[in-house]
Amino acid sequence: MLRHEFQPGRLVAGAFLTLAAVIYAGDAGGLWETPWFVMIPVVTGGLCLAGAVGSLTGLARRRRNGPTRRRTDTETPL
Repeated sequence: MLRHEFQPGRLVAGAFLTLAAVIYAGDAGGLWETPWFVMIPVVTGGLCLAGAVGSLTGLARRRRNGPTRRRTDTETPL
């Protein structure tokens, strides 16, 4: 299996969507009663948090790698 880079934004999104699934499963199984409007802040809040984490991760990776200077075709090679 090929290794891939860690993406914490996707981890946060998956955790919140799994939480929503557990809440619905508990409601369907009769363990507790969940109103329908509880899912709106859970899902939207999780997706917003995942977007913020993903943006911060991208910013941190760009700062860590540093600016890269690309050579254009019009420049003469050194």
